Amino acid sequence: MKRVAIIMAVMGMCVGGWAQDKPAAQGPAGQSSGQAAGQAAAPQGKRAPKINSQDEYKAYQAAVAITDPAASEKAANDFAAKYPSSEVRAVVYRATMERYEQANQLEKAVEVAKKVLAIDPDDPEALVAVAQVDAEQAKDDALDKDERLAAAKKGAERALETIETDVPTSGYTPEQINAYKSFWRSQAYFVLGTAAFKASNWPEAEKNFRKSIDAMPQQPDVVAVYRLALALDFQNKIPEAIKAAQQAVDLTKDSPDSAAGKAARQELDRLNKYAPGTSGQSAPPKS
Repeated sequence: MKRVAIIMAVMGMCVGGWAQDKPAAQGPAGQSSGQAAGQAAAPQGKRAPKINSQDEYKAYQAAVAITDPAASEKAANDFAAKYPSSEVRAVVYRATMERYEQANQLEKAVEVAKKVLAIDPDDPEALVAVAQVDAEQAKDDALDKDERLAAAKKGAERALETIETDVPTSGYTPEQINAYKSFWRSQAYFVLGTAAFKASNWPEAEKNFRKSIDAMPQQPDVVAVYRLALALDFQNKIPEAIKAAQQAVDLTKDSPDSAAGKAARQELDRLNKYAPGTSGQSAPPKS
């Protein structure tokens, strides 16, 4: 669950019904869900959830405004209990999921993501959140490694489908919708790349990490770039691996002592040492 700030900045959730006559919910990139005059309409997607009363709308607004993760979860649970048939329960729980992601409390984020999926099994954000943790926690010595990798792949592949079908588009510009979808495609392909990487399927890992990077070329994920370098290295594609490792180094130039920065520099140094024409090449670290 990387680049979490983008999750909040790219898109909130448009709501329909009662909210249409009230101040608009925040949409992509912090924009109002109201359509500005002259803007082209985004392609039609899933119908936005409706709010049916002023009290429900006020409770919704109060719940999604809470920034403390634990308090946000309590508010989400209270909202779901008070309005058990509300169409925005998943929206409220998704806000809590994102609060936990921002706080790097990933186990709690996944716990809440599963509540989102219990309401909307096709929610792409929740699908990716659960799939990513499954992929990252698939350790080599774990008895459930294969099961976790299979679940991660299934969730990410489903998210790639529902990104196209489960996202309300009414009231957003094509640019906003495309930014949102590109971000979640990047995340889903990152999960697929990680699952393949953990399974030592280097060509498949390379393919999906490239797709993850290409989906967000203006802001590539440094971990995806670093793991792409490793996947290329394992295939003995040294010139390409050096290029990817150098990109990872460049992306961490402002934080060279971070875990990603150190790993990228170590991999680049190792690749330069064992470039084609030298002997005794050692295997890259499996990270």
